Amino acid sequence: MSSLPADVLVIGFGGNVGDEAAIIDRFRNARAAFAALGDLRSAPLYRTAAVGPAQAPFLNTAIRVRVAGAIGEEIIATVLEIERLLGRDRRTEARWGPRKIDLDVLAWGERIIRTPDLEVPHPRLSERRFALAPMVALFGDDLVLPGMTESIGALERRAHDQALDEIAASW
Repeated sequence: MSSLPADVLVIGFGGNVGDEAAIIDRFRNARAAFAALGDLRSAPLYRTAAVGPAQAPFLNTAIRVRVAGAIGEEIIATVLEIERLLGRDRRTEARWGPRKIDLDVLAWGERIIRTPDLEVPHPRLSERRFALAPMVALFGDDLVLPGMTESIGALERRAHDQALDEIAASW
């Protein structure tokens, strides 16, 4: 079993508004913005079934980025600003509905954060294959996140009934 280095932040990416080229373009722009924070690595790109109301499939992936000296408020402000710049308006969206881009802080080192604006590890991470599969690609199956008793690989195998197709190893 392994754990995340203290300075590693994991951000999940999702989107299903527009054609795949437009979604991937937004992902690339978000990735470039996060790369300004530190050393970055991307997971493969997946097509997944939507959670929630009937809608188009999502594209999903994740990045890992080293962030030294950042605090939770700075991270959530950065994530929300990148989403806004890429066309997301949280005020007009239905919960779990279609969106141009969705950026979620999935994990951050060994931190457990519970504030009104940020929960780390992500509170529904253990139930969502579309978030677990990219993390397994980035870290391997044996990573155990703080507050969890099972590895991300075991959690991802448990969620095997959730449709997920890798569509690109790099993007």
